[in-house]
Amino acid sequence: MLNFASLPPLSLYVHIPWCVRKCPYCDFNSHEARTKIPEQEYIDALLRDLEQDLPRVWGRIVHTIFIGGGTPSLFAPESIDRLLSEVRARLPLDQNVEVTLEANPGTVELGRFKELRAAGVNRLSIGIQSFEEEKLQALGRIHGRAEALRAAAAARAAGFDNFNLDLMFGLPGQTVAQALADMRTAIDLGPTHLSAYQLTLEPNTLFHARPPALPDDDSAWEMQSQLQTLLAAADYRQYEISAYAKPGYECRHNLNYWKFGDYLGIGAGAHAKITDATGITRLWKVKQPGEYLRTAGTPVSFGGDQRLSRHDVVAEFMLNALRLADGFPSPMFQERAGLPISSCQTSLALAENRGLIEWDARTIRPTPQGRRFLNNLLELFV
Repeated sequence: MLNFASLPPLSLYVHIPWCVRKCPYCDFNSHEARTKIPEQEYIDALLRDLEQDLPRVWGRIVHTIFIGGGTPSLFAPESIDRLLSEVRARLPLDQNVEVTLEANPGTVELGRFKELRAAGVNRLSIGIQSFEEEKLQALGRIHGRAEALRAAAAARAAGFDNFNLDLMFGLPGQTVAQALADMRTAIDLGPTHLSAYQLTLEPNTLFHARPPALPDDDSAWEMQSQLQTLLAAADYRQYEISAYAKPGYECRHNLNYWKFGDYLGIGAGAHAKITDATGITRLWKVKQPGEYLRTAGTPVSFGGDQRLSRHDVVAEFMLNALRLADGFPSPMFQERAGLPISSCQTSLALAENRGLIEWDARTIRPTPQGRRFLNNLLELFV
């Protein structure tokens, strides 16, 4: 049995599963919109889903909301407005709640961004990936350089003083110079947050079945190292493996994941993590949009659930928290995992002896070596 003196912060994740085209590298639960998206029916389903989950979190305040996908910007601002209004009617929200919506540059314009801002979205995450036409085509993106530049400018013009740009590196045929050029362009657009992910070949994707020629490991590491230097010089602090932010603009929603907070998950395939007085439960909804639409709000909509064991809790806490450059305060392990830090003392000592973490009574953090060889570090706890 786990033991909690208090419950962790709570977030809400909303999954919208449709996109215009499935990217060949994407392993998310996303589906091409081959016919008209049943937009209002899906909002209805999300609200039935939320109603069903409310008893799990009675009285708890939601600190962040993230609307992800798929491509949520395919939905009309009026639909997002309705969704957020109904969420507010059902859940107490923090007065400074962070509300993020993912947007594809090929599906947005200034007017739509302004309407989303009026609906209560106060943070955008725009999936740029690259500013180079050839690379965008290789990634199967529906936008080009001009749309990417226009989307970032539209976000700023619509009043978003907090927005993220997603970029990838290690792309097919990409050089270090090209990766740096992409990042310089992104920095010049003035986002408050930048994400830089290395392209990986994930199972059940087109790229995994037909792999493109990617830069070798040494080239990818050189890209990452030089991108980190470039971003630091532009005052973007790396606070997580792939996340960089201006001071005070770290993504609060993702930080809640990494610090082992709780979250509700509504929508097709959405996952949740909920803590109660004696343990932690993970649960998830059915993945296929059609099945979700038919079953949302009923027990049949659950794809499964898992009560975490002590071993699961240690592994999952460390898998998340050790991604953070600053690591975590030592007391947080007891607070969020419900176990004394002594329960993983052997692994911590081994990691320290190998130079992968720094550990004292106040903080546990990965060393630069630990961040570079993160998988080796995490294996000690898994």
